[in-house]
Amino acid sequence: MGLRKENDAAADSSQYAYYTYDYGGYNTYSGNNYSNQTYPFDITQYYTAQMQYSMYANKAPTGIAYLDALLYGGLKRGEVYLVAGEAGLGKTIFSLKFLKTGADIGESGIYISVDEPSEDVKRGAYEALGWDLDAYEKQNRVIIYDFRTHFKLYSKEGTTLSLDPKDVARMIIDVIQKNKAKRVVVDPIAPLIITGHQDLLWVREYLRELVFQLKRYKDTTTLLTSEIPTGEATKVSRFGVEEYLAGGVLILQLFEEPITHQILRVMYIRKMRWMPISPMKLVYEIQRGEGIIIRGTLTDVLRYVQQSMYQYSYYPYTTQ
Repeated sequence: MGLRKENDAAADSSQYAYYTYDYGGYNTYSGNNYSNQTYPFDITQYYTAQMQYSMYANKAPTGIAYLDALLYGGLKRGEVYLVAGEAGLGKTIFSLKFLKTGADIGESGIYISVDEPSEDVKRGAYEALGWDLDAYEKQNRVIIYDFRTHFKLYSKEGTTLSLDPKDVARMIIDVIQKNKAKRVVVDPIAPLIITGHQDLLWVREYLRELVFQLKRYKDTTTLLTSEIPTGEATKVSRFGVEEYLAGGVLILQLFEEPITHQILRVMYIRKMRWMPISPMKLVYEIQRGEGIIIRGTLTDVLRYVQQSMYQYSYYPYTTQ
């Protein structure tokens, strides 16, 4: 099957899929019978066997079908993206899903752990999700690097030293070249900034140089994660500058349903450079085996909750 253009993804709105909570399964559903027609996307054709990843040469699918549909095939290759949110919302799981998806279609990936031992990452992925990252690593499909040891060289007790962003980028680029990586995750970005400076201009220039160096590799797609301090929901990132430098920003957050007070995890695309993305919040769950699963738009979920139609409601949802 030949490569298609991005716009082709939205050309056929005849097929949708829905998720039914009553039976816990996925079924095809005619888009013509769904009044909102939120996602003009031929899900059935796009996500059939291995064709799903061969249609768009310039896109790196995340493996989260609903999100990939919104992005017309996935993230643009060669860009640097930011995934931000408070603690416990699945930033690491999102990142590992991105790498695992790439590995499953023959794209080697690198996970750079900045504040957690690599063994803890692999153990957590296996125990919580059933993902055997050791097996991927033995096949050189997903390599996990523990960068904590690098930064111990730049700090002493009672002293904080500056580290040139070019040095940080060089360390990352070295492992990219060594493994011919097509996908890279840096989780999280904040500890890479080893400095006592409180000057945001300095931080901005540091991150600008780091992003610039990473974007030199046009075939490598990079995810940076950033923790938003708890209670500061209006912020988009840790330092307040990362979102301006990244080519795209995905925000993960909590939402309290006002009637039942159920706590929902939601994500939304805050920014996607040069892509006509409609702003909408998506309800997602973390599920063993799959990682992140999107259930539908927050608007749909709230509407059905308020109408007390849980038992019979259909949530527009792409086939996984």
